Amino acid sequence: MEVRLTREQVLALAPDAASSKAGAGLATDGKWGLLGADAEALWGECQGSGSKPYQTQVDLAGLVSRCSCPSRKFPCKHGLALLLLYAAGNPRCVPGTRPAWVDEWMQGRRDRAARKEAAAEAAANAPPPDPQVQAAAAAKREASRWSKMEAGAGELQRWIADQFRQGLANLGNGFEQDAQRMSARMVDAQAPGLAALLDHAVSGGGRDLPSLARLGERLGLLQLLTQAVPRVESFSAARQADLRAALGWPVDRETVLREGEALQDAWFVQGQQLIEHPGNLTERRVWLHGVASGRAALLQDYSHGGRGWDQQWRTGYSHSGTVHFHAGTVPLRAVASEVQGGTASAVPADDTFDVAAQACADNPWLPQVPMRLSAVTVAHDGQRCWLQHGEGTLALQLAPMPGWSLMAFAGGHPLCLMGEWDGQVLHPLSAWNAQGEQWERSSA
Repeated sequence: MEVRLTREQVLALAPDAASSKAGAGLATDGKWGLLGADAEALWGECQGSGSKPYQTQVDLAGLVSRCSCPSRKFPCKHGLALLLLYAAGNPRCVPGTRPAWVDEWMQGRRDRAARKEAAAEAAANAPPPDPQVQAAAAAKREASRWSKMEAGAGELQRWIADQFRQGLANLGNGFEQDAQRMSARMVDAQAPGLAALLDHAVSGGGRDLPSLARLGERLGLLQLLTQAVPRVESFSAARQADLRAALGWPVDRETVLREGEALQDAWFVQGQQLIEHPGNLTERRVWLHGVASGRAALLQDYSHGGRGWDQQWRTGYSHSGTVHFHAGTVPLRAVASEVQGGTASAVPADDTFDVAAQACADNPWLPQVPMRLSAVTVAHDGQRCWLQHGEGTLALQLAPMPGWSLMAFAGGHPLCLMGEWDGQVLHPLSAWNAQGEQWERSSA
């Protein structure tokens, strides 16, 4: 059998170090009751903790995997283990009759690819649309949506003013339900960003003084946003982009690739995380750092129903490529193109505390900004983790297990730590010690 991959190439596909270790542990013949391969696909059944084995399959052309396990990592440890067995030349990975579940998945991938190709061919052969007609239709759709957003923002502005008028200390028991109804109204007004900000504002739920102070601050910032909506024409193009992003105005990938600022660099993956949302939707946030430019970039993708990602990123690796930024006063969100394979790299030494603080000041509606801090120590007061930095003490947002994992990794020594800063607390994503060893929140 021809081996198409090396062990190193397979492990480079892993989303994090924990997946690499787990996948290597499963790459033993005894773990797999079924193994098979042909020119297109690789498949196997790995016995897990349940009564039924996990069904794992890999499309060898695109190195895309699918598994029946509950993991939201792509590839999961079972997919990595299967590829490791294949790369090692396991004698059971020989051509044979595909199981029905493999054939169905491969056929589905072929059908989707054929439909995509047919649509692209039809679009290429179709007569070019009239630019004036297209522009007029787009302007009409935009005006209609903005009118709905403006009406929703006005309604939310009056509701927030009512809460302040009666006093936050006098909020009734039905406040949370009332806020939920208002949030649903913002979704109806096609302003999902306002709905998300309102949900975040009332998420604390407490009635003590610190909770009410946070609620007042968040509602005040949201009030400023609603007041900005009818004044959009008086803003600069970059500030208008900030406002649209905060409201949840969609920008398609092709527009960003065509019109966004393009920057070619070696991009260091400094941190990432997967977030599970209702409806079997997974969000992936990957934070990049331009080695030459010093710019930060956020790649934000979504996967539904356990589908994989078009591009794999591994923390601690650098990829050459071009990043296209969304417009804004603080361009962070971006789309990557022409990405080359990654190589392990040293973490950049510069501290971005001041850069992160300035970003929050320039655009207070950013949900989070990247912050990478050098020579910091981590402490625990019995209730939560704290970070000691030259500029002061920062609260860390960590669940107990990841928090103690980070403490154990640090061992009382200084670290380089990267995370997402929301203006109040730092959400650690990755850290490096003086020996170059790496900690990841997803692995804790």
